[in-house]
Amino acid sequence: MSLPLKAFVSLLSATCAWSAAVERRATPSSIDEVISVVSSVLAASPSPVTQIAADYQAAGIGPAAAINIDLTAHSYTNNNPNPPTPIYPKKSPSDAPYSVSEATLRGAIHIPPTFKFGSAGVPTVLFPGTASTGATYFYDTGYATLLKNTGKVDPVWINVPGNLLGDAQVNAEYAAYAVNYISAVSKNKKVAVVAWSQGNIDAQWAYKYWPSVRSTTVDHIAISPDYHGSTVSFGATTGPQAPALLQQKYNANFIRTLRNRGGDSALVPTTTLFSAFDEVVQPQSGTNASAFLGNANGAGVTNNQVQVVCPGQPAGGLVTHEGMGYNSLLFSLLIDAVTHDGPGQPSRLNLPLVCALPAAPGLTAANVLAFEGAVPIALAFTAANRDLVTSEPPIKSYAA
Repeated sequence: MSLPLKAFVSLLSATCAWSAAVERRATPSSIDEVISVVSSVLAASPSPVTQIAADYQAAGIGPAAAINIDLTAHSYTNNNPNPPTPIYPKKSPSDAPYSVSEATLRGAIHIPPTFKFGSAGVPTVLFPGTASTGATYFYDTGYATLLKNTGKVDPVWINVPGNLLGDAQVNAEYAAYAVNYISAVSKNKKVAVVAWSQGNIDAQWAYKYWPSVRSTTVDHIAISPDYHGSTVSFGATTGPQAPALLQQKYNANFIRTLRNRGGDSALVPTTTLFSAFDEVVQPQSGTNASAFLGNANGAGVTNNQVQVVCPGQPAGGLVTHEGMGYNSLLFSLLIDAVTHDGPGQPSRLNLPLVCALPAAPGLTAANVLAFEGAVPIALAFTAANRDLVTSEPPIKSYAA
């Protein structure tokens, strides 16, 4: 069950109040200072994610310093028009069936007033991660605005009811519907997808079991993906947990099913960005990284570990799971991908310039704080969630 919007806002406000109560240092005022504080927290010693979040608060990094709540942007029940051609219950006869109503799927899509419906820029779906919404990770951080201002990307974002804590197979339905819907209302143009964390495996599931989505997607940019799950526990380590947390454990049944029959390779042109210092997803280094996808399907993929592409440089430093969102290499490869055929290619970039930047040009210290505040917010949503299970949801019949 998802939080009603008022409850969502109340939880955010409570998280901010808690953050303010525990913060003991002044909020960092520059991008370099934010990154320095984050690096010092992570470098101190390996810790559970919950402890890292608490350490962030103590260091002056957290929701109290980052959140600007916009009720409209956070809505799960947006009023969007019918698509010009039907895409539900199936766009293609080969598509998997939906279990969620079309009204609910469509209501999760937030289309900002600036959206051009295919007349300018690549229509782009921004899909969030676990215990997050498109608004908290992409809008509150200023990233959607940054992308829009390039003139090359025309973003919308998805606020999935339940904040992606429920069954990942159901979460994937929101990705599948959103891509086909945004294409349909954008003169049938192909759509780019930019996803964070769990949003990537949801999208990969959609590409695998909804063939119409593959044919509608021009690019996928993966921020800190966990295509192989993670050995790190997020939140509680024992007892009942949210379904999506169990499904993202390393080699979970959901993960094994996703990776079978070609799901461990790119299904659309894919650009992955990941960091060896990811505190949420591990392993995350080299070809063994959870983020790493093969190219057995011939769709095209580049796997970009920031420490390898930008060794010893600010963009290749101690980059966090959530901090990958403001990384300058990510931004440059995203723009490169949507302006060229196939995935983003580091060889086309001015790497000395890109790697020297600690954050994407145009982002402020407040934006970087908002990104780094994403994990404390996600932990608050996880703690508030009461839809808990002791085992993974069964695999849907279409994928069994």
